Formats: sequence, structure tokens, C-alpha cells
Amino acid sequence: MPKERGQKVIVSNRRARHDYSILDTYEAGLVLVGTEVKSLREGKASLADAFATVDDGEVFLRNVHIPEYIQGTWTNHMPRRTRKLLLHRREIERLIGKTKESGLSLVPLSMYFKDGKVKVEIALAKGKKAYDKRQSLAKRDSDREISRAMGRALKGKFD
Repeated sequence: MPKERGQKVIVSNRRARHDYSILDTYEAGLVLVGTEVKSLREGKASLADAFATVDDGEVFLRNVHIPEYIQGTWTNHMPRRTRKLLLHRREIERLIGKTKESGLSLVPLSMYFKDGKVKVEIALAKGKKAYDKRQSLAKRDSDREISRAMGRALKGKFD
């Protein structure tokens, strides 16, 4: 069987980019059991309420929903169990310092297969206030309007 190459996104947390300002991102491996990997290969997972914590010098991913594998037997996994993240020691120490520092959280942004292994992109993030969210939506809308106007101008179609 040929080895997998490249990157295939399983699930992404679009809400996180809306609710948080992303300061820094990390790629982490994930400790999984066999039925979880099979369920992920079917593209089933949810990062809706997920977050990461640092406990006793280790990073854990909590509240990620990976549904039970349909063809699994008694060896099936719990859908919302706590899963350990695999990071380098220096990265973990940096995360410990940053999360204790001020109101920063660890939020998963996406889960994907990279060369056949499941990876999670976690972000060091700061929560946005309601007015920040409105500002970012207004900026996105104005950028979209500018790009449309530029496209029309390049095609010679003026309003």
C-alpha cells in the first residue's frame, strides 16, 4: 500500500477565527485509538466546543467530538474523551507561560491528516469583544466591496 502524502483537512473551526484574535499557532500530534482514526478517515469530527488545557506539563484537547466508528465493536471509543496533544517541551513551556500570563486561551483551529498522521492546529488566542467582532465583519465586507470594484474596473465595467 503506498504511503499517504500531502494534507487533507478533516474539520476546521471557523467560529474560532470569528470569536478570537489569533496570536500564534502550533501544529500538534494527537494520541488516538484505532476506531477514532477510522472515524476521522470518514471525515467525521466536530471542534465546535473544543479547547486545550495545560495540566502537569502536558497539553490536552478537551470536548472534541469524534463519533463512534459505525463498524466498531466493544473496542469503540468514548466520543468526547480527553485526548493528549504531542508537542515539543519548549513549545509546552512557552504555552504554559503565555496562558498563565493573561486572558489567553488555547483553541483548536483545524484537524487534518498530514502524511497519514492526524494533526491539530491549535492557536494561542485572545477573546474578542462584541465591538471587535462587528469591526472585523465590517472590514471584511469593505474589503470584499473594494475587490469587486477593482475587478469591475479592470474589466472596463463601471457603475
